[in-house]
Amino acid sequence: MSADDTEQERLKSALWYHVGKLVDDACLDLNVNATPQFIGSLTELAWVQFDNIAKDLENFAKHANRSTVSTADVLLLARKNPDLHGLLQKVVDDEAAERAAKAAGKSRR
Repeated sequence: MSADDTEQERLKSALWYHVGKLVDDACLDLNVNATPQFIGSLTELAWVQFDNIAKDLENFAKHANRSTVSTADVLLLARKNPDLHGLLQKVVDDEAAERAAKAAGKSRR
């Protein structure tokens, strides 16, 4: 097994653990049970989505002749979900305003 395969298995295990915790918490709140097969299926679904997202982000960065994924790439990925795009854009705008305020504070000294 290669180092990449080992890392991938570690990531999948961590995802399975956290999905299981989230499902357990929801089950306690709703007074229902979830099978290990359900948790496994939900984990696999999330893994496939994460893999697709990662590939899309890498391709957006490559298309822009960059080796690093940027905030613009993430916003581009979220463009088809207006609510998510709006939330992400607000975070980006808030952080930009915070950096600008810090820079203005430093320049006044």
